[in-house]
Amino acid sequence: MKIPHLIAHRGYAKHYPENTLVALEAALQVGACYIEFDVQLTADGVPVLCHDTTLQRTAGVDQLLLSMTAAQLADIYVNESARLGDKFTNVTLPTLADAVVLLKKWPHATAFVEMKEESLKAFGIENVVKMVLKVLEPVLDQCVLISFDRLAIRCARAMQELRVGWVMHQWDNATRGTATALAPNYLFCNYKKIPANDALWPGPWQWALYEVTNPEIALLLAARGASLIETMAIGEMLRYPLLRKRGCFERPLE
Repeated sequence: MKIPHLIAHRGYAKHYPENTLVALEAALQVGACYIEFDVQLTADGVPVLCHDTTLQRTAGVDQLLLSMTAAQLADIYVNESARLGDKFTNVTLPTLADAVVLLKKWPHATAFVEMKEESLKAFGIENVVKMVLKVLEPVLDQCVLISFDRLAIRCARAMQELRVGWVMHQWDNATRGTATALAPNYLFCNYKKIPANDALWPGPWQWALYEVTNPEIALLLAARGASLIETMAIGEMLRYPLLRKRGCFERPLE
């Protein structure tokens, strides 16, 4: 039986505010070997961890993140109170540099760092890739740069020798042709977009399928060829006996 590795999607996002240090560290504490987080750029060019371009969903603040400076964002709490109630207080939006400090404590962990399309469009692909690579430099061997934007992936490879992953918008022949030409190390796709009878495309990549919270579905996808499964419920998934074999239970460096 094929047993997939698990990626903690935005950290342990089922129970913690997504893309925060508490979510990422919680995922690592329960045994995640792989974590994933999203990166946007502030108005003054600082990479920060956030999925959306606005702060409405995570902070209840009707502001566009891309138009705010890092200093302005430092005073905003992303507690996701609409989803998590009052369980968390004073959880701030981390910078990418904060995530680098965390990764140094967990040298066995691999981070999939997603450059969001909105920032790439707003600030320019080359500028965003250059800034992200500069911040990640101390832990670059622990990181895989990923994006929906294939040009960003090409740019990253041109700037630095590193592992990359392409996140697919859809499942069709045109996308397959693009994947073949790009030849990333990893191909990411929402598993619900893949027809049940279709085989995963062979290539030089490893498949990483996301939006999975059911361990039985994870094992079925692994049998179809998925090497990695991305989940927001990393703790629950790792409690499943077969999947627990893929956990990393090393302690962080002091």
